[in-house]
Amino acid sequence: MGNRFDVPEADAFTRAYWTAAAGGRLLIRRCGACARAHHYPREFCPYCWSEDVTWEDASGRATLYTWSVVHRNDLPPFRERTPYIAAVVDLAEGPRMSTEVVGEAVREGAGLRAGLALEVAFREGIPVFRPAPAR
Repeated sequence: MGNRFDVPEADAFTRAYWTAAAGGRLLIRRCGACARAHHYPREFCPYCWSEDVTWEDASGRATLYTWSVVHRNDLPPFRERTPYIAAVVDLAEGPRMSTEVVGEAVREGAGLRAGLALEVAFREGIPVFRPAPAR
């Protein structure tokens, strides 16, 4: 098996995030000083620079901000996944997150639109998003 470019390397700081994801939970960071949530995980608040930040469970709800259908990627394992949908989503808690949109309903981008309601899913411990069922 060749090098994997899609598997993050957990370190002492991010281990909590990846352990939660492996268990089907999406974590974000929230600042105790300014109360804003952020993602990707950092040891300080990117808004006020406070180090008073803690992990919290995210709801798993998001809306689609933008996307691109990737038809070619020669890095393993992406080659076998093409076409796939690289996306940026707005988490319900506020932060934007880079991710992938999955599901047969959106194969090759069909049915995608800005503002589409999404929910988190996990593929091999990696958070991805799929269209949310109608409520």
